Amino acid sequence: MNELAAYIQNNLLEVTGTLVGLVYLWLEYKASIWLWVAGIIMPTIYIFVYYKAGLYADFGINVYYLIAAVYGLALWKRGTAKKKELPITFMPKNVYLPLIVVFIVALLLIAWILIRFTDSNVPWWDSFTTALSIVGIWMLAKKYIEQWFTWIAVDAVSCGLYIYKELYFTSVLYGLYTVIAVLGYFKWKRLM
Repeated sequence: MNELAAYIQNNLLEVTGTLVGLVYLWLEYKASIWLWVAGIIMPTIYIFVYYKAGLYADFGINVYYLIAAVYGLALWKRGTAKKKELPITFMPKNVYLPLIVVFIVALLLIAWILIRFTDSNVPWWDSFTTALSIVGIWMLAKKYIEQWFTWIAVDAVSCGLYIYKELYFTSVLYGLYTVIAVLGYFKWKRLM
């Protein structure tokens, strides 16, 4: 018990980020606009956690998440011309190829930056989750149901990555994210 208390004390930001992440996850599952408020708080915390852990791409993606949360909040509040709230929809077929290209370019660019300019010991895994998250958060802001498939992949890989980097609370959070992402897909499908 003393070890757990010491870990929590030494990793208070990570624990706080995990708790905010659980709230975020529940709000995303419910398709609540309030997820974007948690989506502003959580990356602010994780910017510091990931930098300290040497996960530089994850550090960078949290800056992006912060900006995307403001964008997502505005988009969800605005809705569409027909509905006050943005509806959950399927992603148009013509969006798939550009998103794949964005993912590949982001993956290669981030990996190159991490290999060339940092001491990261997991540049490809860090780049993979970051590049896929760039695509996923944009899909979430557009309220495309397929965003859940992106998060299933990101969350499962991240869970293993965070165990490796000894971010145990964050690893548990991402393990839960993986399970909830599967359930979230079916919940959103019913909400459609």
